[in-house]
Amino acid sequence: MRVLPGPLLADRTTLRLGGKTMAEIVVRREADMDELAGNLDEWIARLGGEPMVLGAGSNILATDHELGLVLIRLEGGGEPSIAHQNAGCDALLVRVPAALRLPRLLGWCCMRGAKGLEPWAGIPGTVGGAVAMNAGSYGLEMADVLERVLIWTPGLGCVWREAEDLGFGYRWFDSGLDEPVQLVLAIELRLGRDEPGVVRTRMRQWYDRKKQSQPVTMASAGCVFKNPSSGEPAGKLLEQVGLRGYRQGNMAFSEQHANFLVNLGGGTSGDAFALLEMAQERVERRFGLELKTEVRVIT
Repeated sequence: MRVLPGPLLADRTTLRLGGKTMAEIVVRREADMDELAGNLDEWIARLGGEPMVLGAGSNILATDHELGLVLIRLEGGGEPSIAHQNAGCDALLVRVPAALRLPRLLGWCCMRGAKGLEPWAGIPGTVGGAVAMNAGSYGLEMADVLERVLIWTPGLGCVWREAEDLGFGYRWFDSGLDEPVQLVLAIELRLGRDEPGVVRTRMRQWYDRKKQSQPVTMASAGCVFKNPSSGEPAGKLLEQVGLRGYRQGNMAFSEQHANFLVNLGGGTSGDAFALLEMAQERVERRFGLELKTEVRVIT
């Protein structure tokens, strides 16, 4: 385990925004968990900040000011493995370390013909972050394939939680544990089997579809607003109030998809928050709807 001087959150998030944090705790091995449990309260008290578990930072919009946060971040953890395979059928149970990036998980699935995650092609986050946000794409959410999850807390240590004991919703997850600091260490997924070439082709088709309609190669945090429970999706609402491609400074709503806030290079959180406020005001004034952020906002 390493305790490092606090980085800029801009260096830890896909939107490339965020001010200096207080410290960063990097956990690499299972043995680090005991050390973290024994020292976390002392470190937090000495620094005076709040602990924040961070994955790839792909759903975060943070202010550029100094932040009273102590980041806790997992690294390493190895590759996925087949935990169980039913004889005579195509069902697989795949164990995946939480620090693994989703693109690497999908690459592993391509090589081994593990099917079921193809619509996730193009999602940039970590496996642990995908659990914490119940990440999804084209109708497939983490809750649809999750069998169980290994969670660590300072008070309980490592605990496996079965899917039926967890709470899931639109971009939220509840472990059912009453602990302020929780780290997802690993998960098990229910997948199927197919020819590797078939899985690869389907994944490429989903990625190409996403690339045509979303700015997958730009600095963004994915969809910035949740879709309202009734009516049209947030992106369509933003288009109708004239915000598709709208720019302030070096922050903009994407030309490809109005619900993606993108950093064009050197953007500031001030411009980002101004765009969000403008969008919420215009949509409420025209449609009477309140847009709520899907990204995690840190101020």
